[in-house]
Amino acid sequence: MIIKIFYAKINLFMEDHKLKVFCTVAETRSFSKTSEIIHLTQPAVSLQIQALEELYETKLFDRSSGSINLTPAGEILYKYAKQILTMYAEAAKEISKITGLIKGCVKIGAGITAGNYILPAIAVDFKKRHPKIRVSISIGNDKKIIEMLNTSLIDFGISSEVPGKNKYTVEPIISDELCIVCPPDHPLGNQKSASIFDVIKEPFVLREEGSSTRFVIEKFLAEHSLSVSDMHVSLILGSTGAIKEAVERGIGLSIVSKWAIRKEIACGNLKIVRLKEGKITRDFYIVLPKNTILSPAVEEFITYLRNYTYADLL
Repeated sequence: MIIKIFYAKINLFMEDHKLKVFCTVAETRSFSKTSEIIHLTQPAVSLQIQALEELYETKLFDRSSGSINLTPAGEILYKYAKQILTMYAEAAKEISKITGLIKGCVKIGAGITAGNYILPAIAVDFKKRHPKIRVSISIGNDKKIIEMLNTSLIDFGISSEVPGKNKYTVEPIISDELCIVCPPDHPLGNQKSASIFDVIKEPFVLREEGSSTRFVIEKFLAEHSLSVSDMHVSLILGSTGAIKEAVERGIGLSIVSKWAIRKEIACGNLKIVRLKEGKITRDFYIVLPKNTILSPAVEEFITYLRNYTYADLL
């Protein structure tokens, strides 16, 4: 009896895994992307699909046009496979409530600021409470985060931009302030506050066009009938770390997230210039595909994010 139960569990896992591979191929329309998501080689992905096609004695994908599309039989299997995988996820959640044991993997996609300066500390604290849960953080711009969500490379994203609300669930999780920073010996660093109209006369180091930080800066300037062309831009750099280094070396001022400069401010390597016109702010959001069933591990991490004391990081 014990041996029968053991083999039944193995068979259940194997069929579950095949269905995950099949659904991922159906959603990404790519064996290579599926290989990356599922962490299998492409030949192994092909073998999983071949096994299902042999089981049902029919083709599940049509590859004749150079693209990968579901056949009518594949459409039927995809419909029921999604229902089966949803039931597996719901069963895992119910069982974890009874046992109190949560394990699995949490895959997060985050922007540069959240991914480099906020999430690492949170992930470390989370792991101390849940050592059996693996946490993976992929860093990219907001467009990349949406691409990773659409291809199931991540469970959820942390983004500063709000994507289409018809397709995604969006929840504000933490606020951010973009601060004007200068070297410690700069005259503006000793003033109580300064006007944006005076500050923009100084040399500036900025992020490249298209970055979310640059977008927020441009929006703030527009609110005061200004633009980047009104600034004295001396250097454009593609990372926050490079910008901080440039400002510390005295090439100019910059505008960066408060989360990215907390160590430099504490050490006295940078100073914040307060604006008379008020703060430059934005929010970070949790972004999820609508109607997705979250694993117990992912739900636990999102709950942890909601209740985290972010002020402790500053």
